[in-house]
Amino acid sequence: MRALVLCILCAICGYGLDRPNIVIIVADDLGWRDVSFHGGEIRTPNIDRLAVEGVQLDRFYVAPVCSPTRAGLMTGRYPIRYGSMRAVYPPWREGGLDVAEVTLPEALAHAGYTHRGAFGKWHLGHSSVKYHPLRRGFTEFAGHYNGAIDYFTHEREGELDWHRGFEPDREEGYTTDLIARHAADFITRRAASPDPFLCYIPFNAPHSPFQAKPEDIPDYDSLEAVPGDWSQPTGARRRNRRILGAMIAALDRGVGTVLGAIDEAGIRGNTLVWFFSDNGGVGGIGDNRPLHGAKASVYEGGIRVVAAARWPGRFPAGGKITAPLSNIDVLPTLMRVAGLKTHGGKPLDGLDVLDLLTGESGGLDRDLYSYIGQQGPGREQVMYMTSEWKLVVRGPNIIDPEADDSQRTRELYRIADDPNERHDLAARNPDLVRRMYEKLQAFRSLQPANAIPPYDVGREGFKAPKEWKLPDS
Repeated sequence: MRALVLCILCAICGYGLDRPNIVIIVADDLGWRDVSFHGGEIRTPNIDRLAVEGVQLDRFYVAPVCSPTRAGLMTGRYPIRYGSMRAVYPPWREGGLDVAEVTLPEALAHAGYTHRGAFGKWHLGHSSVKYHPLRRGFTEFAGHYNGAIDYFTHEREGELDWHRGFEPDREEGYTTDLIARHAADFITRRAASPDPFLCYIPFNAPHSPFQAKPEDIPDYDSLEAVPGDWSQPTGARRRNRRILGAMIAALDRGVGTVLGAIDEAGIRGNTLVWFFSDNGGVGGIGDNRPLHGAKASVYEGGIRVVAAARWPGRFPAGGKITAPLSNIDVLPTLMRVAGLKTHGGKPLDGLDVLDLLTGESGGLDRDLYSYIGQQGPGREQVMYMTSEWKLVVRGPNIIDPEADDSQRTRELYRIADDPNERHDLAARNPDLVRRMYEKLQAFRSLQPANAIPPYDVGREGFKAPKEWKLPDS
């Protein structure tokens, strides 16, 4: 009888009986070369393990900064459509991820994923309880609402920002360790369930503040500042680089804790693990070489990130996918994995790339866009990329007819042959630049009038609420 009921449910919802558990691990500001499988000096055996036992996603694209990447992951849509792409959600910001958007955990709930945990950095709105993870499809949450909390005191703006569910939690410990521990506990508890689970693990490491456990720092005393024309003094960059190495080591151990929980629960064969960073490393401290640029830019060093996915028996071990994939592809791909034909929301921008991950398809012809306006309308960056070309425009808002066009730079790269953006070909291809620029203007026009403002708007005079308690309204 139970089998008959399950078959009926499968026919209605469209999913099969072999739905895997899903674990999504997101690092914060991890540089391209800050993992050892990319040739870096920082040892990351557990992250490397995912690349060896699964597939490397060699061209995985995200937004230039934290919140927009998380929003695109949650919705499968460009965050510019619902006003969440210009900047991150800083502590003094009202609003959050549009409640009209259907999220990944909400979609998977309809596919029988009864348990859906989120552990770590939310960063998608904290001004109302309606933006809380438990109101956006998750069934369990432990972590922090804001970015850049203190790793030891768990404070942001002088107030405790560490929570279990809706309530403040004064547990002690280094946040990277706590996030891994909560996620591993969830996996252990939910592994015995007859239903598959979703475990979302957005680590706060290695984002600033640059704080590491004292016992980890000596291992990275030899690290030097990343070369380049950076604004920070060399001594400060060298010091923070060494702390960053220790922070990444702790992050890697956290990933090992999660993978160990999967192994100990005996569910490795039926668990899909997807790992990536939310953007590139911070300029001069994170190492994005040989890519050009860093976090908060639309150059490759800001938006092409470390990524790998593992699903034993389904994704070929040791493979490498060189087609351009994106964070907005995660939701439509996992919908197919879960057997969902629709999620009941607005049209998706992301693609179902499951056939690439399994090796059944070898290529992908697509367009991708990126945008950041965190420093204000006079200093925006937008990017449009095809399979062959990439146009980068910096300067005033490109849809502002009153702006001085001479203040804008247009850079064109044949990205298929010049992945490190060394040769600007804009002057040689004016017609192509014009056509691509028009596409960028159409993309930039998607931003609604009530979009998140630049980063510093509202900062002056802000006082954090006690223990970051969320109002009901």
